Amino acid sequence: MDDYYFSVKQMTVGYDGKALIRDIAFHIKKGEILTLIGPNGAGKSTILKSIIGQLKLLAGTVTLENERIDRMEAAERAKKMAVVLTGQIRTELMTCVDVVATGRYPYTGRLGLLSEEDKRIVEEAMELVHVKELGERDFLTVSDGQKQRIMLARAIAQQPEILVLDEPTSYLDIKYKLEFLSILQDMAKKKKLTVIMSLHELDLAERVSDKVLCVKGENVGRYGPPEDVFTPGYVSSLYDIKEGSFDEISGRAELPRVQGEPKLFVIAGGGSGTHLYRSLQREKIPFSTGVLWENDLDYPVAEALAVRVIKEKAFLRIREDTFEKAKKEIDRCEKVVCCLKSFGELNRENEELCSYAKSQGKFMEGDALWQK
Repeated sequence: MDDYYFSVKQMTVGYDGKALIRDIAFHIKKGEILTLIGPNGAGKSTILKSIIGQLKLLAGTVTLENERIDRMEAAERAKKMAVVLTGQIRTELMTCVDVVATGRYPYTGRLGLLSEEDKRIVEEAMELVHVKELGERDFLTVSDGQKQRIMLARAIAQQPEILVLDEPTSYLDIKYKLEFLSILQDMAKKKKLTVIMSLHELDLAERVSDKVLCVKGENVGRYGPPEDVFTPGYVSSLYDIKEGSFDEISGRAELPRVQGEPKLFVIAGGGSGTHLYRSLQREKIPFSTGVLWENDLDYPVAEALAVRVIKEKAFLRIREDTFEKAKKEIDRCEKVVCCLKSFGELNRENEELCSYAKSQGKFMEGDALWQK
């Protein structure tokens, strides 16, 4: 294990002596990002609080460079590890730059006086998460999202070797979520910053993480690289999804399909049908669709939302029996709409389906769909 920077061995965590999760074990190399995922209340925050020493371990050990964290001096630990938990800190008459500057206290001595170098590091941290313009604002008067970014700047200003974050993107809009995770990824690879965090955004967790730890029940579930964790059906099981679906490959979550016999057949492909599929779901209109190849951009959403999908295996020309299935589906439906603007040589059968729908008087333009 000597090549591992941070190790958790047989850790049991809980409150008031009562175990919540047992036998937690993982190991991280320097510069890796580990993300905890799992349902609300599963114990992700409890694990993080136990790792940083805020909660006493019921069993097991947590080591940083082969040294047990619970035996490290507080000042030494503060120089190694920075923490951003969900709860906001309480401040009184502190500006945003004052809050970020507290990240330098492990280095300033008892008087807490900032050197010019400390001030430069504080300024750089604020620039990194785009909050420099908030510097002189009262911390209590800024929005929750801005507070979260201030706290992230504070952690960065601490110049830690390991960063522990509990739902760091909770209050951030999509722009700042992506920017912040990009910053984390960049710091992890270039500065060998080790990151342990919890996230609710599964698609982002899959993209940013080197390792993923799944938390549910008394024992942790899967642990490993994203490609070993996000396999078909696992996330639905982890979160006990019964309404709607989650596609591990694309990272898409979809609402439940509309039940009932399809009244509309959608000819689509290449991503042209996805928006219409979701519009039909919102309007509670049951539909079928095809012919789609199993590797088509529209296919995952079609599988989640359509009552029936007429499909073809990837890279094959649409076979005659598949074409006949699509024609029979058109016969069952009242109307047909086509999302495709053009047809390639391998897609001629879908063009023929459009012609067949027109010959049956069932074809309608996409815009006409909502004029009824």
